[in-house]
Amino acid sequence: MRQAESFGPTDRRLAVSLNNLAEMYHQDGKFSDAEVLYKRSIGIWQSASGEDQTELAQVESNLGELYRQTGRYSDAESLLKHALEAREKVWSSSDPWVAKSTGLLGELYRQEGKFAEAEALLKRSLDIAEKSSQGSVLATSLSNLAELYRAMSRYGEAEALYSRAIAAQEKQFGPEHPELAATLNDLAELYRNQGKFADAEPLYKRSLGIREKAYPPGDVRVTTALNNLGLLREAQGLYTDAELYFQRALAGREKALGANHPDLATPLINLAELYSRQGRFSEAEKLYERTLAIRKASFGNEHPDVAASLVDLARLKQDRKKYAEAIELQQQALVIREKAFGEEHPTVASSLNNLGELNVARKNYGQAASLFQRSLAIREKVLGPEHRAVAQSLHNLGNLFCIEGRYADAEPLYQRALAIREKVLGPQHLDVAAVLESYALLLRASGRPTKAEDLEARAKQIRANVSNGAASAAKPAGNGATNAIAKN
Repeated sequence: MRQAESFGPTDRRLAVSLNNLAEMYHQDGKFSDAEVLYKRSIGIWQSASGEDQTELAQVESNLGELYRQTGRYSDAESLLKHALEAREKVWSSSDPWVAKSTGLLGELYRQEGKFAEAEALLKRSLDIAEKSSQGSVLATSLSNLAELYRAMSRYGEAEALYSRAIAAQEKQFGPEHPELAATLNDLAELYRNQGKFADAEPLYKRSLGIREKAYPPGDVRVTTALNNLGLLREAQGLYTDAELYFQRALAGREKALGANHPDLATPLINLAELYSRQGRFSEAEKLYERTLAIRKASFGNEHPDVAASLVDLARLKQDRKKYAEAIELQQQALVIREKAFGEEHPTVASSLNNLGELNVARKNYGQAASLFQRSLAIREKVLGPEHRAVAQSLHNLGNLFCIEGRYADAEPLYQRALAIREKVLGPQHLDVAAVLESYALLLRASGRPTKAEDLEARAKQIRANVSNGAASAAKPAGNGATNAIAKN
């Protein structure tokens, strides 16, 4: 860049160098430094470009991605839209660069919870990619749409798309390409979320093996694979193994990125969550507080990731029965989320659910009901009536009504929650067992012990099946507290 400065302040070679250095700062977590350079590059291209604005579109896409990552969604949308329009003017509607721009905008909408808009764009991106001869473009488009369907609890459709992406990558690149490793990891994540641990494990291990051959030990892609294997071990109840994976991931990132990079947050949070599960609350709190400090320094005080860290700390306070402190932290997170996303976003619904849970713990049942109902209304509107999160809200509200003795109000909620979970997750998932157990408690309390026994027997069988199939897991992950408000 210093050499390019000698060409003059409007030289196109300087614009290229500014963008390249900005990309390096962006990857290194130096977001403010990157933003300044991206803007300078954009200024040069705006003054130099005529009809062909493809170079400008590339830098705008890069800055748009930075804004998306740092929670400035409105700014990101403006840039990504302009980049898409510029590319559409120059290239045909079937060009891979148009597919990429369409996909980036769709990914932004997915993150904002605008699922209908995201689906339209990601389907368009996939349609373009299917007409392209570039296997990598097709695989990316397939994976992006699969990720959306995973967020929408449309797991069968997501699995089919991930499988197609893997087949496309294996055909073009062979069985050990790094891009293939990413898709293998994504499909493994889908299986883990569904409780299909035996299906997830070989994919995680294959992904890690490919990445360890392709990248140095501290590379974020290697440490991501280690981290996700840790999540699998935690879900299987193998906490010692999980801790080792999380520590390896954290040590690798600290060595490669330094002690204050935002990418440290993922292994820090997962290690803290594991410690909290084990009752090691002081160790967990230190890690959560470190993550919060890193995110505030990297993104500012009003970023959604800061809100997520506040939620983590609040849950820890809740586990230690420090309800007043937990409520204060959850309310701070809610304010950030409402400002970033608006009042009808899935993460806002999650914050409302969390506050409802705390109010149940403090026996403020009227306030809890109001919060759960608001959360349910948002989820049904934004996610649809058969989403996994809707089932959670129904289950929580049903549990609350049971606590109050409102069995007639609770029963249809349990029935809906059960139907959704069976459809989305299958009849043998632990979340199905949890609602069966809650429903059985209602049946006993309302004088129907025979039907209650049937549900209890089914729930017991599900838990036994999961435990036996979880690869020597001591205790499978899931909602074991059958008469408690479900965690979000």
